[in-house]
Amino acid sequence: MAVAAPLTGQVALVTGASRGIGAAIALELAANGATVVVNYASSEQAAADVVGAIEAAGGRAWAHRANVAEEAEVEAMVKAVLEREGRLDVLVNNAGITRDGLLMRMKTADWQSVIDLNLTGVFLCTRAVSRPMLKARSGRIINITSVVGLCGNAGQANYSAAKAGVIGLTRSNAAEFAARGVTVNAVAPGFIQSDMTASLDKEPILKAIPLGRMGSAAEVAGAVRFLAADPSAAYMTGQVLQVDGGMVMR
Repeated sequence: MAVAAPLTGQVALVTGASRGIGAAIALELAANGATVVVNYASSEQAAADVVGAIEAAGGRAWAHRANVAEEAEVEAMVKAVLEREGRLDVLVNNAGITRDGLLMRMKTADWQSVIDLNLTGVFLCTRAVSRPMLKARSGRIINITSVVGLCGNAGQANYSAAKAGVIGLTRSNAAEFAARGVTVNAVAPGFIQSDMTASLDKEPILKAIPLGRMGSAAEVAGAVRFLAADPSAAYMTGQVLQVDGGMVMR
């Protein structure tokens, strides 16, 4: 007798899921049985391609456009998911941007845009899903942070501050939601092969990684799948899983 996939019958919302790590997470959760809502802000065709790939593999998905830094759009998105699916079991806060630059030259707008999307966006999405999840006494929230949120990085004061904030938010929410059976954890990728890292000088990066290579989006997605779907993760909350090849050992 065939064993049902662990997320069969569940609904997962993945923000920033039209490309890169977000797309890999959407595909992984769908492969494990979830109906996946592919959130995107501007890349409509790319989001449609992710939905198409999930459906071609026998899964179920649909796309929803929303800027997660905008409160009204987040509230409307979560309302749409609940109206269409009747439930929301997994939230993956993945959407993010970079606006790198040395602090002394960083424009206030570049600081604020990163904080708004990478940190406030996590707050808005988590708040929006908290009521239905707490009412259901079930849910798993996974926030994508970064190792630079643990150790900082020159030229990324805005990004590092936002990602450190995500870790603090993760642990605070984990403490608030635990009594109702909702877990909140984070995944902290290191240097992952993606559009965001394509232009970086790889040689010094690889020297800093004990495993000697960059990671893949699929490896980050695997960590998310564990936290979202594996029964063994049910007793984990407030934790940060580092997927970084050993770059930051703490």
